[in-house]
Amino acid sequence: MITIIGAGKVGTSAAAFMMIKELDDILLIDIIENKPQGEALDLGHAASILGLSVDIRGSNDFKDMAGSDLVIVTAGFPRKPGMTREELVDKNAGIIADIADKILEYAPNAVVMLTTNPLDAMTYLMYKRLGWDRSRVIGFSGVLDAGRLAYYASKKLGISPASIVPVVLGQHGQAMFPVPRLSTVLGKPLTELLKPEEIEEITKETVEAGGTITKLRGYSSNFGPGAGLAVMAEAIKKGYNKAFIASVYLDGEYGEKDVVAEVPVILGKGGMKKIIELPLTDEEKAKFHEACESIRKLVASIDPKYFKRE
Repeated sequence: MITIIGAGKVGTSAAAFMMIKELDDILLIDIIENKPQGEALDLGHAASILGLSVDIRGSNDFKDMAGSDLVIVTAGFPRKPGMTREELVDKNAGIIADIADKILEYAPNAVVMLTTNPLDAMTYLMYKRLGWDRSRVIGFSGVLDAGRLAYYASKKLGISPASIVPVVLGQHGQAMFPVPRLSTVLGKPLTELLKPEEIEEITKETVEAGGTITKLRGYSSNFGPGAGLAVMAEAIKKGYNKAFIASVYLDGEYGEKDVVAEVPVILGKGGMKKIIELPLTDEEKAKFHEACESIRKLVASIDPKYFKRE
């Protein structure tokens, strides 16, 4: 069973995409009374119309996630127009600490993925609070950031974004850095296919994409994150051993330790199977380390009480 904690826009979008893929039965959990039940009922009707064999339930009780092998955390305060992801750290740390304890109690064998912002810092907190192997605690981020880079590059090139293998590293936030030199179309780098000013444009659009969506419609993205969570969940549930960019705990990779950052990984049964280290230039290494320092500053701002269980 897949449990999704948080029946807001991202959680329900993820549930819808996973339902369409028929990955497993789905449980939506939220603290708001009746909301997850209502969302589950609507999704259940959609599954019936589409002829899908998926059972979708809603609950306000965390004990109902017992037996889940994949828990997806979308709960937390969302971004509002003009707000950065980083500004949410104080609001969401307590929520993540509480959810970690619920997962430990009711789904101790699950793989955990989370989207709560600021994503890298919240993933670090979840990893430390759970005390599990790093392979089982994964931050959703890079699939969205890389997908956005592919989208903007595809518009410049006039090709399908599916033809582009995009690379975005570092922080899921203002210090993220797209890497056009390593983003390719059949092995040819974007830096050889686009003009320097076009590279600058797609890089800027990628970094600012979340804020652009929030400004345009008044709330943050949900369909992109929902789709990304679904393809990552599919790789884990079906053991695809497929490459993605995700936020995971680093222990020496890319010259960084004790920090969570966006890097290429392989996802399969049991979560993260491997971290792929790409050959970065000195300039790219400097940007990666700069992103990691930004993440460390956010982590340092979290109240220490949230890292340890009583």
